[in-house]
Amino acid sequence: MAGRAETLITELLNQCDIAVGGPSPWDVHIHDERLFDRVMLQGTLGLGEAYMDGWWDAEALDQALFRLIDHDVRNRIKIDLGLMLSLVRGRLLNLQRLNKDEVGRKHYDLGNDLFEAMLDPLMIYSCGYWREADDLAGAQRAKLDLICRKAGLKPGDRVLDIGCGWGGFLGYAAENYGITGMGITISKQQVAYAQERYKDAPLDFRLVDYADVDGRFDKIISVGMFEHVGYKNYNAYFEKVAELLRDDGLFVLHTIGGNQSTSHGDPWTEKYIFPNSMLPSIKQIAAAAEDDFVMEDWHNFGADYDHTLMAWHANFEAAWPTIKDNYDERFHRMWRYYLLMSAALFRARSTQLWQIVFAKNGVPGGYPSIR
Repeated sequence: MAGRAETLITELLNQCDIAVGGPSPWDVHIHDERLFDRVMLQGTLGLGEAYMDGWWDAEALDQALFRLIDHDVRNRIKIDLGLMLSLVRGRLLNLQRLNKDEVGRKHYDLGNDLFEAMLDPLMIYSCGYWREADDLAGAQRAKLDLICRKAGLKPGDRVLDIGCGWGGFLGYAAENYGITGMGITISKQQVAYAQERYKDAPLDFRLVDYADVDGRFDKIISVGMFEHVGYKNYNAYFEKVAELLRDDGLFVLHTIGGNQSTSHGDPWTEKYIFPNSMLPSIKQIAAAAEDDFVMEDWHNFGADYDHTLMAWHANFEAAWPTIKDNYDERFHRMWRYYLLMSAALFRARSTQLWQIVFAKNGVPGGYPSIR
């Protein structure tokens, strides 16, 4: 006889056109009946951990997760201890400053073999721009060029890249736009990789937190880093960028964003993928920037992240046999869940990707929107 949790969750799945044990690729197959109580008690944290533990599967995991997100199932499960704990921690603590290098150690330093297998040749770990691109490499080059054009880069510009990753943006900008620059990251493996790959370029890569940077720059870029700043630090972040940017310079912010303002991240993502991460909202960004910047342009191409993540997933699965000796099967399932859950979030349009152009005093005569 089915228990209360099983009955409720099965009904919720049915409302999403997901059958337990059904023939469709998005149907779920349960391998451990404890799944139902775990999800009822722990919400998204329990669902993700149960997948990692092999308690359930779906042939088309991205499609199953898309249906759950699109039908807002998360908010229909009233008891969610994982979410409650995340909310309390986010309200009481400034986790992003207490543990400012944690995401570098636990995520970006997982292993360059993993990221080299998954990413494009330039090692760009952010959303590609697929408007005219046919593959991941083309989409990433298009995104880098889009940022360069939005920032109005020109030969001789000194550019700061906050959260530079493996150096791909600055490498591209130096080669194609003649800039010099500094890239900062809190990942030891990223900075070592960038220093070696671009040792002959006029670029300086440093292992340093953004709050500790000094100097003045013609243009400032930040791609895929603002998600780690934390809502309590948004004002200080924009103040620091304004301090570092020349009065006539431009700041291009590329960030994932949420539709609603929040003070915490997703419990499963915080625990297993990006410690202490959270997505900013339009309201939070606008409030934090208004004392320091004029917003010149706001571009949303979040639907492109679905394509990017599915390309990363295909690369990851294809490369798994060659890298699996450095990881284990639970990691394999965790990373697959991360990529496909993220793709589903963007597909459902519950998560966005924004590129925002800021000027300290506004661009004389106006800023031409560039796409």
